[in-house]
Amino acid sequence: MKKTNAMRILDGLKIKYETLSYDDDGEHELSRGAAGQTAAKLGINPAACFKTIVMRSESKQVFVFCQSAEHEINLKKARNACGAKEINPVKPEELLALTGYIRGGCSPLGMKKKFPTFIDESALQHEKIYVSAGMRGEQIALAPADLIKACDAEAVDLILEQ
Repeated sequence: MKKTNAMRILDGLKIKYETLSYDDDGEHELSRGAAGQTAAKLGINPAACFKTIVMRSESKQVFVFCQSAEHEINLKKARNACGAKEINPVKPEELLALTGYIRGGCSPLGMKKKFPTFIDESALQHEKIYVSAGMRGEQIALAPADLIKACDAEAVDLILEQ
């Protein structure tokens, strides 16, 4: 398999990871539970499968958030984490130009620019978590602390309580 930017970054940092492949059906709508579908295809715990959501503040600053497939992001908590008054997801058509990734293949690692990154603290409850490898149909499994280190991320509570 061809190495993605995310994999090259982990290799450069000498961080251990595994890759997992799944059949990509092209269904990547967040409202339809794409991360949960990925977890099901891989036979992994959805609580350990993390989706990457890129958001922009009212001042046009870009932030990256990682949340488990089991939960949605609480926008108030996201605003508090990054210090923004308003924050909204980047439109799918903007994602590629901004990050170098497409919806369904967006990794918190290896974007065109390094953006402030926040990972839901629930990740720390798992021995390993799964994030996109930077292309549809590929996931990376690694220790949450290693992802936090590689992304220079902050672990915060982002869960939207139901």
